[in-house]
Amino acid sequence: QVQVVESGGGLVQPGGSLRLSCVASGTAFDMNIVSWYRRAQGNQREWIATRLRAGAYNYADSVKGRFAVSIDNAKNEGYLQMNNLQLEDTGVYYCKATIRTREYWGQGTQVTVSS
Repeated sequence: QVQVVESGGGLVQPGGSLRLSCVASGTAFDMNIVSWYRRAQGNQREWIATRLRAGAYNYADSVKGRFAVSIDNAKNEGYLQMNNLQLEDTGVYYCKATIRTREYWGQGTQVTVSS
């Protein structure tokens, strides 16, 4: 059974950085696409970034220039580097991994930006 687990969340001051990781287990196949979403308290889950294994990527306007999404092909792991974090970046961050043609969600990791 495929499982996706995020890690790397935590508490950070405004202007700080965090790096989230997304690891898929229970599969011998590559992670072809990694997408990151977040849900702020009381809000719906919103898409923030996508990276294809082949290299293409895209970002929501709210994080463009501050966040970077990547896939380590050798490790079959996805990452979200978050720089210059702001109060409005607070929320639960989710990884969605596409493996072959199926999508798998992680349980999320909390990111709190507070002074």
